[in-house]
Amino acid sequence: MSQDAALFDTIIVGAGTAGCLLANRLSADPRRRVLLLEAGGVDDYHWIHIPVGYLHCIGNPRTDWLYQTEAAAGLNGRRLRYPRGKVLGGCSSINGMIYMRGQSRDYEAWAQACGDESWRWGQVLPYFKKHENHWRLDPGAAPVSEDFRARHGHGGEWRVEKQRLRWDILDAFAQAAQQAGIPASEDFNGGNNEGVGYFEVNQRKGWRWNTAKAFLRPLCLGRSNFELWTGAQVRRLLLEREDGALHCRGAEVGTPKGLETVRLKPGGELLLAAGAIGSPQILQLSGLGPAALLQGLGIEVQQDLPGVGANLQDHLQIRAVFKVQGAKTLNTLANSLWGKAAIGLEYLLRRSGPMSMAPSQLGAFAKSSPDKTWPDLQYHVQPLSLDAFGEPLHGFPAFTASVCNLNPTSRGTVSIRSADAADAPAIAPNYLSTEDDRRIAAESLRLTRRIVAQPALAAYRPEEYKPGPQYQSDEELARLAGDIATTIFHPVGTCKMGRAEDAMAVVDSRLRVRGVAGLRVVDASVMPSITSGNTNSPTLMIAEKAAEWVLGGT
Repeated sequence: MSQDAALFDTIIVGAGTAGCLLANRLSADPRRRVLLLEAGGVDDYHWIHIPVGYLHCIGNPRTDWLYQTEAAAGLNGRRLRYPRGKVLGGCSSINGMIYMRGQSRDYEAWAQACGDESWRWGQVLPYFKKHENHWRLDPGAAPVSEDFRARHGHGGEWRVEKQRLRWDILDAFAQAAQQAGIPASEDFNGGNNEGVGYFEVNQRKGWRWNTAKAFLRPLCLGRSNFELWTGAQVRRLLLEREDGALHCRGAEVGTPKGLETVRLKPGGELLLAAGAIGSPQILQLSGLGPAALLQGLGIEVQQDLPGVGANLQDHLQIRAVFKVQGAKTLNTLANSLWGKAAIGLEYLLRRSGPMSMAPSQLGAFAKSSPDKTWPDLQYHVQPLSLDAFGEPLHGFPAFTASVCNLNPTSRGTVSIRSADAADAPAIAPNYLSTEDDRRIAAESLRLTRRIVAQPALAAYRPEEYKPGPQYQSDEELARLAGDIATTIFHPVGTCKMGRAEDAMAVVDSRLRVRGVAGLRVVDASVMPSITSGNTNSPTLMIAEKAAEWVLGGT
C-alpha cells in the first residue's frame, strides 16, 4: 500500500444518525476515500430491529454507553439513566423511532443566532425532504394535498410509516385533548406541530429502520473507496500547528488490535459526529475546550473554546399515570402468559401489535398558557404504566401521559473527568434550574389533569395515581415534577454554532470548529437551541447540509 493510499479525504467519527448519512453521501464520490469510525459494534443484535426491543437495548452494554447524569437539585438530588447508542446506527438503533422535525420557529431562531439565512425553515425543508420516504406518498396511497406534497419527500432512504396499532384508550385521550381545545392533527411536520394524533415512525413493515440500514446498506458498504471500522474509539484528535494556524490531521484510535493512527490527506477533513455527549468529550480530550478544565486535568490547551461542553439542553418529561377501568392496556395484556403469547403471535404473523410499538404512540403539542404564540409542550401518551423505565409494568390497567417543556431555559454541561477516553464524562443537564422551567412544569401538569377530566375519558373513570391529586400549588407540582420526571433522551447544544462575536459558539454556521482547519462537528451538539420535538430527524437534516458543504469545499 502506498503512503498516499493510507490517507483519507474524509474521516467520520461516529456511525450514528449523522455519521451514517455522511458516509453515504461523501463516499458516493469514487474519488473521495472515506473512513467511518464507530466505537460500538455492528447492529446484528435482534432486539435492535424489533421495535419494542428498545427495552432490551437501553441499559445493555452491547448497545448503550450506560451513562448517568450528575445528581440534580431540580430533580431533588436524583440521577437519571442517560442512554446513548453504542452500535452502528447510534441512537437511531435504540431510540423511540418518532419522526419529528420540530417547528419553523426553531430554525428561524437558528438563522438569527448564526447570522446565516441558510438555516431558516424554508431553506432547511429541502434537506429534510431529500432523504425522506413518506408512506402517504407511496403509489396507491390515498390522495394528499399539494401542500402536503410540498412539505414531504418520497423515494429517499429514511422511511416514515404510520404505526401498525391503535388503542381505544389512546383514541379516547385524543378526543379528550380536542375537547380541551387541542386540535386534531394528521401531520406534525408542517412547521407548526400544534395538535393531537398518532406519531409517525421510522419503521419499514413493522421493523425498526435505523440509519445503518438506511444509509450504509447496501450501497455504502460495497464501495471500494469506503472503510468502516467498528470497536474503534477515538482517543484524541491529531492537531498540528503550521504557520501559526491549528490544523486537524487525523486521530488516534483505540481498536481491538491496539492503538492506531489514522490520517487525512492534505486538504482533507475530519467530521466529528459522535453526538452531544461524545463530540465535546473528544474535543476536550484533544485540548479543545475550556482552558481551566483542561489545565486542571493536565491536558495541553490547543485552543481555548469555552463553549465546548456548555449549553447542554434536553427535554425532561413529567410522567403522570392514571389508573383506568374497563380499558385494555398493555399492563394487563403483558402481565399474563396468554397475553404475551398473543402479542408474540401477532407480531410473528402480521408485524403489528405491541411488539411493533414505538415507546410512545400518541402525541400532542399544546400551549402551556393562552398567551403563548406557539405550542411549547409535547405529550407522549402510552397505554401502559410503570414506576421507572426498566421496571415491571404495574399490575392494574393504566395509561401514562408524559409531558415535556419543548423550550427549556435550563442549561447544563458535559465535562471530561480525566485525560482517559475510557472515563465517562460528567453529564449535568441542570434540569428545572430556572423559575421559568419550574412554572411550566406546574402548568403542564394542570393541563394534563384538564385533558383527563374531559367527557371522552369519563367512561374509563381515570384516577390519578402519580403524582397524585392532593398536590395542587405551583410549589408542590414543581417539586413533584422533580420527583417523577425523566429525560426523553434529546441532548443537544454542547458544540453550538453561532456568530463570530459569540464567545460560546464552538462552530460557525458551516459547522467548522473555530480556529481549527480541517475539523467540523456534524451532529445534534451544534444546535444553538433545542428543536420543538424529537431530535433525530433534525440531526439527519444537519448532516445532509454538511455533506453538501464538504462535497462543495465550502
